[in-house]
Amino acid sequence: MKPLGGRLSAMFGAVAVAAGLIFGSIEAQAQSKVRIALGDVLSTETLAMVIALDRAKEKGVDYQVTHFSKEDLAIQAVINGQADLGIGTPYAVVQKSKAPLRVLFQGTRLVFFPVADKAYKSWKDMNGQPITFHARATGTEAIGNIIAKREGIQFGERSYVPGSENRIIGMMKGQIKATVVDLANKNLLLEKAGDRFHVLPGVSEPASDETLFGQIDWIKKNEKQVDIIVTEFLRLWQEMAANPGIVEQERSKRKLMADQPKEVLEGITKFYTMATKEGVYAPTGGSAEIAKADFEFYTEAGQMQGPAGELKVDDFWYLAPLERARKALGS
Repeated sequence: MKPLGGRLSAMFGAVAVAAGLIFGSIEAQAQSKVRIALGDVLSTETLAMVIALDRAKEKGVDYQVTHFSKEDLAIQAVINGQADLGIGTPYAVVQKSKAPLRVLFQGTRLVFFPVADKAYKSWKDMNGQPITFHARATGTEAIGNIIAKREGIQFGERSYVPGSENRIIGMMKGQIKATVVDLANKNLLLEKAGDRFHVLPGVSEPASDETLFGQIDWIKKNEKQVDIIVTEFLRLWQEMAANPGIVEQERSKRKLMADQPKEVLEGITKFYTMATKEGVYAPTGGSAEIAKADFEFYTEAGQMQGPAGELKVDDFWYLAPLERARKALGS
């Protein structure tokens, strides 16, 4: 018979081994989930992305989305290894920090609209006047920079208010005279106060806004999971182009955004019908040509250092998963 101390030691050793196996299993299970960093909340605009991820889950890729208040926090989470994939626009960060991030899919394009008080009849009237953007160094400010350069004007004080809907509220209250907003909120503003505000000329070739990206080492080590996710994004984007109503069908089926007011849910198909028509959700998913067009846009906007023609697509994009997805879908 073993001494009591020996039996206790053996027992505790067995418990420790069992606990190690349990915690190891929990950790492995947690790591099996693809961690997605999204610098936004679940809304009408981001709904399609969550549906694509949910479809990937049905194909065996579990995921967990963490919502961040700012896009740069989501990008930083991927750089720090706190997330595996992110949704945002990491071009400037990649160039400045040499972070090994690569874009996999073009989710949305910068189809945004400059709106202003009717007192400003043209961009010339905006010279020296205040303007409000989403946040520093974001797509809305990039659009403003390009327009100012094109029109030969300089804006006055720049303010930053995250969320198109919040900037619209500011305009309705008379706190904001000019800003840049998304399609849905531009339409809402004109519906409610078209007598006070109007749309000024914007940019004709919108660049990438929200993209799916990740660290290149993680992408290559998790090729199967990445391929499934990218394929489901491309599949849904192509389906949306043919039938924008698919988003509401999938939302209802998956009971997403169930806590939203009836008016919001009733507007989903209308929004995606307009958004696909305007090119917000381009069905191609990306290409070397799209990357080069983005370089032109963001260097002109002052958010990337040029010349744009000297920037290499492979330093910012990893197109292999998208090419495999096209082949899988026969497109």
